[in-house]
Amino acid sequence: MIAQNTRAGILLMIATTMVFAMSDGVSRHLAGEYNVFMVIMIRYWFFAAFVIVVASRQAGGIRRAAATRQPLVQAFRGFLLAIEVCVMVTGFVILGLVESHAVFAAYPLLIAALSGPVLGERVGWRRWLAIFVGFIGVLIILQPGVRVFQPAALIPLAAALMFALYGLLTRYVARQDSAAVSFFWTGTVGAVTMTCVGLWFWEPMAITDWGWMLALCVTSVLSHGLLIKAYELAEASAVQPFAYLQLPFAAAIGLTVFGEVLQPHVALGTAVVVSAGLFTLWRARKVKEGAS
Repeated sequence: MIAQNTRAGILLMIATTMVFAMSDGVSRHLAGEYNVFMVIMIRYWFFAAFVIVVASRQAGGIRRAAATRQPLVQAFRGFLLAIEVCVMVTGFVILGLVESHAVFAAYPLLIAALSGPVLGERVGWRRWLAIFVGFIGVLIILQPGVRVFQPAALIPLAAALMFALYGLLTRYVARQDSAAVSFFWTGTVGAVTMTCVGLWFWEPMAITDWGWMLALCVTSVLSHGLLIKAYELAEASAVQPFAYLQLPFAAAIGLTVFGEVLQPHVALGTAVVVSAGLFTLWRARKVKEGAS
């Protein structure tokens, strides 16, 4: 049993968000030069290798890591996350890191909104009010009547919806499967999914871009490793609010490296969305404490 250390867990979560932001920046570069499916496929190959190595070093090995009573749900989770990554990276290329992450920040609100119908959890009026306010923030970002009807503006929102469903299904399978089992299925099913799609879009890659691909794979694996360690050292409710730091880190990369512009309405809408999201996390924690 690993001793709880909330401060260390928070620091690791901050480091995780920084590495994730770096990974997003590299993804944006590579997907702008090559087919998104091929880029994500290679990334998933490394991710699957990491998952298999981790599983093989645990008690019971790969056989235990793959053991689940919910194979269809686990497989769908892995498939859904792989597609979500493709959609989100497409958003990076079309909209940029700043606007994509601003809209994607709504995913905790979507999780809260869907937790009732999907998991049968009760959502109180305070969280429903926060969800409503949060989606007003999304509309501010998308500029109703100006951009909301452009398909590109809905790409990160679709990714947020898929990631929210992935998160809910992860909580669902956690009722019977360990985190190690879910992690194994996420990596392996995602790799199989992307291989079936990505091989059809293979194209030659410049030597220098293979260096960037290596950087993408390393940051992807490192970020997941840091995330696992963060959740080992501290409760999810304590570290989850710090996951929002990925947004300013990714925005900083978009602004400085890719020359993106932070529009006032995006900044205002993002502040509304993040504030509402943090409130829902706080209320969920208070409700959990009250029930214990």
